[in-house]
Amino acid sequence: MTQTAEAPALAVNGTEIPPDAIAAEAQNHPAKNPEEAWSEAARALAIKTLLLAEADRLSIEPPLIDDENGRKLLPDDARIEALLEQEVEIPTADEATCRRYYEQNITQFSSPDLVEASHILFAAPQDDKKRYTKAELNAVDTIAELKEHPERFEALAETLSACSSAKQGGNLGQIGPGQTVDEFETFLFNLEAGQMCPVPVKTRFGVHVIKAGRKLDGETLPFEAVQSKIADYLEESTWRRAVAQYLRILVGRAEICGLDIEGSEGLLVQ
Repeated sequence: MTQTAEAPALAVNGTEIPPDAIAAEAQNHPAKNPEEAWSEAARALAIKTLLLAEADRLSIEPPLIDDENGRKLLPDDARIEALLEQEVEIPTADEATCRRYYEQNITQFSSPDLVEASHILFAAPQDDKKRYTKAELNAVDTIAELKEHPERFEALAETLSACSSAKQGGNLGQIGPGQTVDEFETFLFNLEAGQMCPVPVKTRFGVHVIKAGRKLDGETLPFEAVQSKIADYLEESTWRRAVAQYLRILVGRAEICGLDIEGSEGLLVQ
C-alpha cells in the first residue's frame, strides 16, 4: 500500500510519521478500500504519537504489564497503559448504579419464551403462482384430515413434508423469537400447547401446516447473578468515554499536519 501523491506528510507536534510506518500499520486495519485503511492507520499512529509525547512530558517509564494472554506489553504500549491509568479517572460502578441498569434493561437478562414446534411443509416458490396455489390446497386438505385424525400428524409429516424435519415427524425442536421467518412465528407463538394452526401458513419457503408443542416461559436471571458483568460493562463504557475526552484534550492543544484527526471516526485508542 502506498500513500497517494496528493496526501501531505503526517506530523504530530513536529514529529513526522513516515509513510512506511503508516503502510505497515494499515495491515492492522481491515477496510473497504486502501484509502480507508490508510486513513485509519494514520489516525492510530497519530494518537499513539500524541500519547507517547504526553508520557514523555510526565516522565512515565514503561512498567512491566502483561496483556490478556499473559505476555509482556511492548515498552511503548506499557507506557500508554500507565499514562491512561494515571490520567484518566474511572469511577467504580456501585450496586445502585448496576441495579438501575439492570432494571432499565431487564430484557437483556431474560431468556426468551420457547415453543416446541412441528410442521408439514409443502414447498413452492412464491413467484410460481400455480405451484404455490397447489401447495396451499394440499395444506388445506391436510389440515382437514388432521382435524379428524390429529394423531396422524407425525405420519403425514414423514410422507408429505418437504422439510428435513420430516424424518422426525415434522418436529423442529424448540423455537425462540427470531429463529424462523416472521409469518411462521406470528402463528406459532399465538397457538396453545398441543394446538394445530387452523389455517395454512404462507412463507417464502412454501405453505406450512403448523402444530405447537410444549411452551416454555422465559426466565429472568437474578440481579446477583449478573451484577459483576454489569459493573464490568458500565466501567468499560465509562472508560471509553473518558479516554475519548482525554484524547480530545490532547488533540485540541496539539499541532497535527496531514490529518483531520478530529473529523475521524471516534477518538479511542485502537
